[in-house]
Amino acid sequence: FSKKMATDLVLKTLESAVKNRTITGDLIIYTDLGSQYTSDDYNQRLTELHIRHSYSRKGCPYDNAPMESFHASLKKECVYPVPVFEDYETAA
Repeated sequence: FSKKMATDLVLKTLESAVKNRTITGDLIIYTDLGSQYTSDDYNQRLTELHIRHSYSRKGCPYDNAPMESFHASLKKECVYPVPVFEDYETAA
């Protein structure tokens, strides 16, 4: 959770996933074309971890339908029921 889309956020998330999961030789990570995912630092780390990177097509949200559906469910369950968050920290 962050106020900005930045490479350090996705790198921290990646490191958390690696720490808490078993990485197999055939792992593929699927992302959109956001600058944080296309950054040299992010892709270098994926290479170091032997994780293949696959991107959705530009302007095609249907490529990422499962994640879009997850985000919709998350908003319905955790965001919309709350009338107003007091501040950023409360939302985080």
